This record gives sequence, C-alpha cells and structure tokens, in this order.
Amino acid sequence: MIDEHHDLLAGLDDVDWAGLSHAHGSAEDVPGRMRALCGTDDQARQEAFHSLSNSIFHQGSRYQASAHAVPFLARIAVAGPPAAREDTGWLLTRLAVDWHDEYDLTTGINTAGWRAAAAEHSPEKVLPWYEEQLAAATDEDRRTMLREIRDWVAAGNSPDARWSALRGYDAVLAELPGLLVLLDDADPRIRTRIAYLLAWFPEVAATTLPLLLARTAREDDPVVTATALVAVGLIGTAAQAADLAPYLDADEPLVRWAAATALVRLTNHRQDAVEPRLLDRAVAELTTAADNPAPTRVTDYNEGDFHGHIERTLRSLPTGAPQAALAACLPRVERDRDGHRTRTALDKLFPTPLPDPLPAYADLPVRQRQLLGALAEHHHPWIVRWVSGTLAERGLPDSQDGLRAYVGLPGTDRAAR
Repeated sequence: MIDEHHDLLAGLDDVDWAGLSHAHGSAEDVPGRMRALCGTDDQARQEAFHSLSNSIFHQGSRYQASAHAVPFLARIAVAGPPAAREDTGWLLTRLAVDWHDEYDLTTGINTAGWRAAAAEHSPEKVLPWYEEQLAAATDEDRRTMLREIRDWVAAGNSPDARWSALRGYDAVLAELPGLLVLLDDADPRIRTRIAYLLAWFPEVAATTLPLLLARTAREDDPVVTATALVAVGLIGTAAQAADLAPYLDADEPLVRWAAATALVRLTNHRQDAVEPRLLDRAVAELTTAADNPAPTRVTDYNEGDFHGHIERTLRSLPTGAPQAALAACLPRVERDRDGHRTRTALDKLFPTPLPDPLPAYADLPVRQRQLLGALAEHHHPWIVRWVSGTLAERGLPDSQDGLRAYVGLPGTDRAAR
C-alpha cells in the first residue's frame, strides 16, 4: 500500500517495464518492487529491496531497466520512508559505479576513458558487425541466434558491459542536482551515502567540491567527515590541499586518516603536486595509522578495509612507500574479495613452511600472530576456505576452527557453513 509517499512514484506506470529487461528477464516486476519500497510493511520493503537490487544491479552488471529505475530511486532517497532511504542511496551508488570501479583507489573514476571505450561499443558501432555475421552465416541455428542479438542491438542496446554500465552512471549523474540536498540531511547515514556517491563524479567537481568542504566544516560525525574528505581527494586538485591540511590535526584518527589519504591522492593523480612538507605529514599520518588497530567505525571505501586501503594508498606514492607501514598493514585482513590479499600476506609472512610439530602460537613473530589471529576471528569464514591450500602448504591449520584452536580461541560452527 502507498501512503504519503505515493507522489514519489508518479509516472512509474508510464514506463514500458515489460518491454525492458533486467538480470532475470522481463522488468515487469519493477513497479511492484518500487511500490513495496514505499510501503508500510517493513519485511515486504526489505524483500523488495533485495529483489530489486539483485535484478537491476546483479553482480556488478546493469541492464535495460537499470537507468529507467534511477529517477524513482532518487526520489525515494530524498523523501521516501526512513527505512528505505539509506538502502536506496546505496543502490544508486551501485548503479553508477560497481565494485571494480571502486578498486581504482588512487585515481578515482576515469570517466573520459570510460566514455571513449563505451562509444567504441555503442549500438551504432556494433550493429554493422552483427549484420555482417548474419549475412555470412549459413547454419540456421546460428542465424537465429544472430538475428535475435541483431534485433536487440538495433533496438538501442549493446552487449558491452561498459556501455550498459555508463547508462546507469549517466542516469545517476542526471539526478545529482536533486540529491545534493542530502548533504544537509538530519540522518548522518544519509549524509555519508551522498558524500560517498559524489566521490565518483569528477565531471561535476566544480559544483560538488565546495559543498563537500562546507559539509566537513560543520560536520560532527567522523564517518561523514572522513567520507567527504576522501571524496575531495578523488575529485579535487592540489588547490584543495590547504582545505584538507587542518584535518591532519583532528582529534578523530579516522578523520586524520581521511585527510592524509586525500592529500596523497591529490599528489598522485594531478599534475600540480601537493607541497612536499604537507605530503610528508600525510605520509607520516598514514604510517601511524598503519601501525594501529582500525577505528571502530570506518568508511565504505575499499569495502571498509582500513589497512588494505592504507597499503594501496602508500604503494601509489611516486617516491616509494614506507616499508615499515606496508609491513604493518600486511597481516590485518579485514576484507578480501577473492583471497588475493590474504594469499599475499601468507606468502610474505610465511615464506617457508613451519616445522612439524607446529611451534606454539605465542612463540611466533608478532606479524605472523597478527595475521593468524585476524583469520581466526574473521567474520567472513569463506576467506579462510579460499586460502586453505596456501595455509596447508605452510603447515598451518587450514580451517577457521583449526586456526581458532591454534591461537587459543573457542571453536565455532561458522567455518562449516
């Protein structure tokens, strides 16, 4: 049922959703999901959100229906039910940039390169190729397949993921003017969402940079402040260095980290370099942060992997990264999408197998203990499963329960799930 939020979905039924597609086929279910997002049944709202996000943004892909959904999602993010607004803000970010885009942490989004690549695979560019293939094909099954793809391309679609993703990005870009009011929202989670979203739109930096800096000047939530500061580093120039410098003296470690990260990024991806003395202060702050536990609350950048973020930022320094800081980051595994970072840490910290029988955990060097302790207590047990072979090769327990027993923690059945 739609209550006072009915006007947010004005025009929803004017879209030919049945004629559009998403990850699971026809997008005719999208209007119902949108209405449930604005309804009063919280369980139905959560189910609708998960169904909608898994269909118009599925494993990083965007579809025909994705861009058409953006205007309605933007309205919900601004004025929808409180329970739906943060989720909707997250989905808008996902429709603009996926996880792979965000991995380019030292330079932000290269929209110029993205647009050039997408243009080379636009429907107009690829349609002649399908026409040629269809004309040359003699096998009837192949002709049928090519004809279906040709007709789909002729209708204004491209099989290239960069092209379809850019349509989602541009749809969100078109809604940014109306979303900027969220920087002054009463809910810090909403302010965080919009600050994070703005980090991926360098084309409108002239408008958003002053707003992000103004937000940090009056912000009292460290996560909002840190998110906005890193965004400034991603879309700004060395001209913003003076605005960032005072935050190196902030009381909150997360805010100091964000200012330092932003200053390093301004150095790395802009021709006008940050003043060396200020850059040295930023590197010193990141070095200190590397040797300390992650703050209780972190930003969404790099999926919240605080030490992984520091490591990647320091490695981008043109003058070389402080090796002690990299070593401090190495054993602190907080996020690891494919296990690569954990395997790297194991390779560096355990270059040869441990003797049999295993030495006592307490007798291991501190970095080795930190890594094994992090894996034993990790809230994503599949990371241990991904690197179980590497653990076994080093003579270490190859399950999370085995690691927990080795480091002296009680067992858990999570590793079996």
